[in-house]
Amino acid sequence: MTSIRKRTWSGKGGEAKAAWQVDYLDAGGKRRSKQFKRKKDAEAWITQASWEVSKGIHTPDSQSITVEQAAKLWLDSVRNDNLEPTTVAAYEQHVRLHIVPKCGAKKLSQLTAPQVKQLLDGWVKTLSRPMATRVLRTFKAIITEAQIAGLVNQNVALAVKMKRAPREKSQVVIPTKADLRAILNSAAEVGGQAQVLVLLMMYTGMRASELRGLPWTNVDLRRAYVSVTQRADAHGAIGAPKSRTSHRTIPLPKSVVAALKAWKLACPPNDYNLVFPSERGKVTSHGIMVKTLLNPIQVAAGTTTGGKEPKPKYTPHDFRHAAASMWIEEKLNPKRIQSLMGHSSIQMTFDTYGHLFERAQHDTRDATAIERAINSDAT
Repeated sequence: MTSIRKRTWSGKGGEAKAAWQVDYLDAGGKRRSKQFKRKKDAEAWITQASWEVSKGIHTPDSQSITVEQAAKLWLDSVRNDNLEPTTVAAYEQHVRLHIVPKCGAKKLSQLTAPQVKQLLDGWVKTLSRPMATRVLRTFKAIITEAQIAGLVNQNVALAVKMKRAPREKSQVVIPTKADLRAILNSAAEVGGQAQVLVLLMMYTGMRASELRGLPWTNVDLRRAYVSVTQRADAHGAIGAPKSRTSHRTIPLPKSVVAALKAWKLACPPNDYNLVFPSERGKVTSHGIMVKTLLNPIQVAAGTTTGGKEPKPKYTPHDFRHAAASMWIEEKLNPKRIQSLMGHSSIQMTFDTYGHLFERAQHDTRDATAIERAINSDAT
């Protein structure tokens, strides 16, 4: 049963004060009350609250925690999940710089989808779209954690989506075949660790972190495949791959197997039996791997940008894209490519390489169109 009544009283100085008080029963049958300055605000609120109570998703303000309190609880759970330090630091930055300053004092029970949309609009204005998307994702995770803990009965942020601007949709950078050939030739002249790195990047599509953490026990030279079961994080710690689907086995062509056999004989012993150890027998940092192994080969191959001080064109991730593009060109099905790339979902594969799948499909159709036209009247 609900009711709205006008309440009057005298302030400390004797001045008359008034408010509109809503009395209602929550989902558990407990009587609650809430005050408003204006009657129309009280009427609008009780309409929404009554619907929420009927659906079992209402949280009384007196039982709710603030966004800042919910964020602290969520960060505690994130730290307990043993995520990489860089990932935790990014989440902490989202909370400290972009969430708490905007709405930290707001109670979860008072949040509405329009308010979350306003928050998102503000983030889009002050941050890049990718960063605003990540902050929104963190915000949703915070409320979901509170919902699981029984601190709020609904996650109003789930209804808010980031609209992607078509003009800002960027395509991946894929090295040209001519550049790939030049880099392979340059790597063959250098040989050793640098050549093996280039070959594995091009032919397996492995992430740089997976290559840095690759042990010889995961390289089967007899059956010609490499398995991904671990990776090295930004601090050089060996741990699990990026996601469950990152565990995978990738076949190796003969040229890669031959280079690996030669390098295995020359590879110095190291703490983790790594394929790419540092000079001290530890995990090679990402920066050192790029600076001392990959970049000199690109400079020698001439795959650099213009200017007084030419810079290498491609990053390790660009060679990952090159592997995917070659598999697509060879007509591997999308599900197989998802598996080889270690993507968490087929949607991620399509989002990243959809334009390549479409182009491959069109090229095949276009190549046979004239032949079909000529032969259509042959009978």
